[in-house]
Amino acid sequence: MSKVEVIVLNQEDAKIAEAYGADRLELVSAISEGGLTPSFGAIKSVVNSVNIPVMVMIRPHSYSFVYQKEEWEMMKKDIKAARELGAAGIVFGALTEEKLVDFELLAMVVEEAKGLSITFHRAIDESNPQEIYQSLCGSPYKIDQVLTSGGKPTVMKGLDMLCNLMKESVQSTENPVIMPGSGLDQNNIQFIHQTLQAKEYHFGSGVRIEGDFRQSINGRILQKIKDIIVS
Repeated sequence: MSKVEVIVLNQEDAKIAEAYGADRLELVSAISEGGLTPSFGAIKSVVNSVNIPVMVMIRPHSYSFVYQKEEWEMMKKDIKAARELGAAGIVFGALTEEKLVDFELLAMVVEEAKGLSITFHRAIDESNPQEIYQSLCGSPYKIDQVLTSGGKPTVMKGLDMLCNLMKESVQSTENPVIMPGSGLDQNNIQFIHQTLQAKEYHFGSGVRIEGDFRQSINGRILQKIKDIIVS
């Protein structure tokens, strides 16, 4: 049975998403910038309002996925806060200037996030997703999920790469789960699920009224999507 993760911005989103079948939430702020670290208050209110896992975005800025050493101290505090406030995990991704995984920073993040689930986010799509994924699989740092659109703007456009990634992911139970995300909606999820048979899918504007993050989550659409991927 496949799972649905839904992007939420606040407590109201979280309650609706849970009520209509979401299995996990990704809490972010500044969605217009691709999602940044939410405030402590937002984390606390969302975590306390639902019973399903809440993943917290750890991303201090939106202008790249390259981070300076001094930014680590900020991220460290955010990870600590996410844990103390009851989050199930974090969502993180970092690359070097050469668009390879920043394993030096990732090592510190994994150490700080011990006991939390970790998703490596769509920073993977800024480079060669297959090479990045293979490097994550071969590293000593435990990543649970990899959120990707297959190196393209949307999952539909990245299906070929995603098929390759799915084949890689099932080679070992230790490999991170591939979680397709970007551009998923009620109209394409049946075809995408038939093609990929992924264990998890990540939804954003596709479960919103009029596909707009300024509007609330549409429970009817979320329920329809859930019915499709569990049938």
